[in-house]
Amino acid sequence: MATATATAAALHPQFRPLPRAPRRLRQYPLLPSDALARGRFRAPAASASAPAPAQREAAAGGVPWGCEIESLESAASLERWLTASGLPEQRLAIQRVDVGERGLVALKNIRKGEKLLFVPPPLVISADSEWGCPEVGNVMKRNSVPDWPLLATYLISEASLESSSRWSNYIAALPRQPYSLLYWTRAELDAYLVASPIRERAIQRITDVIGTYNDLRDRIFSKHSYLFPEEVYNLETFRWSFGILFSRLVRLPSMDGNVALVPWADMLNHSPEVETFLDYDKSSGGIVFTTDRSYQPGEQVFISYGKKSSGELLLSYGFVPKEGTNPNDSVELFVSLKKSDECYKEKLQALKRNGLSEFESFPLRVTGWPVELMAYAFLVVSPPEMSQRFEEMAVAASNKSPSKPGLNYPELEEQALQFILDCCESNIAKYTKFLEDGSGSPRLSTNSKQANRTLLLKQLAKDLCISERRIMYRTQYILRRRLRDMRGGELRALSLFNGLRKLFK
Repeated sequence: MATATATAAALHPQFRPLPRAPRRLRQYPLLPSDALARGRFRAPAASASAPAPAQREAAAGGVPWGCEIESLESAASLERWLTASGLPEQRLAIQRVDVGERGLVALKNIRKGEKLLFVPPPLVISADSEWGCPEVGNVMKRNSVPDWPLLATYLISEASLESSSRWSNYIAALPRQPYSLLYWTRAELDAYLVASPIRERAIQRITDVIGTYNDLRDRIFSKHSYLFPEEVYNLETFRWSFGILFSRLVRLPSMDGNVALVPWADMLNHSPEVETFLDYDKSSGGIVFTTDRSYQPGEQVFISYGKKSSGELLLSYGFVPKEGTNPNDSVELFVSLKKSDECYKEKLQALKRNGLSEFESFPLRVTGWPVELMAYAFLVVSPPEMSQRFEEMAVAASNKSPSKPGLNYPELEEQALQFILDCCESNIAKYTKFLEDGSGSPRLSTNSKQANRTLLLKQLAKDLCISERRIMYRTQYILRRRLRDMRGGELRALSLFNGLRKLFK
């Protein structure tokens, strides 16, 4: 798989490769915000067209470079090339593993606190890397293309050069089809992720990648077609390159937060049980990570891709952790104003003034929900006589206040909790319907490879829905208990009041 990923700079207003959680949720980041996204054309990138073999291979689907995701031969060639190019002797080796198709395992005893890898900067791909076809790089840089689309184009350019590229061994070891929701069709997203909020994120990401490619094509490629032939620079190759970036690009804090691809290091798989990440080590002059546990020979060594939910991990990396093993898991709960509310317009205006809309989402975790969700719920259920409080509720829901405002509306608490419970139970019903209907299914293909793919996607979707529904169930349980206690207390108080009234009679 990949290492942790980094947020992308925008190429144009429509390009949002990593949509962030709404502003009110900045302290609950559900997307990569600090650390991040893990061939063979016969003609060089400068040629006017690709010869027939490459055209036929590209037309058959997928890109004509890279390898099968489980290939060890290409990874071994990569290690030999890296070693010859200055990579120090490693205490890790690549092997086929249970968690991930390929992974790095310990060759010797590794102690907690050891530094591993030591990949030197010349073996790292960044926005400053030298282009195998300088003319292509010069055009891109003259147009001030930001890092993400620049690196996506760089990968395609180097891949099209085949063995002429310095990075040919690295590109040959990259998966021909990255595990990413970018590769799910719209029909697959609609069928398998119908109950999950991650579906909308996947659709938006695909839309953003298409928009970025179209922008590059219209602004740059079409004006320099001799450098950017469509046989090489097309939507399929950009989907591949962005799939690689989303799953393998890292942000290196000690190198001014620059993003980079780190060959060899991106063979490390993720574990929610570790917190270590890649960074540049000035003392050794290499990209390293420091182990936060010990490893025995033959054990797979893990890294953290960041504190991501299971949905986020599926979105960028194409896997879902086992149920209950991800301490950072969360699921978005969608809520909205009621149009039948006589104060609908006033409440909507208050939300808009604070950067919110009538439809919002907030993260639920096994441990609870954010105060912003409660503030939104208070606003939804508040009566007309509380109109002077609408603004402060909207401010609290948007998290614009520098300090946490006190949400003290005891007269609304029961209604607000009931509103959240109703939303939660509505979502649970969607998950249950999907899971009980056999995980929704376009017809199974007679092609064995496609049939295996369909089964894999259905299982991933099922695992994700079970994990997200588990969080919903936990929230439902907490809400029901709290409401029961509140209502039980009211009944006891009413019973005591009636008893006193009878006594005085």
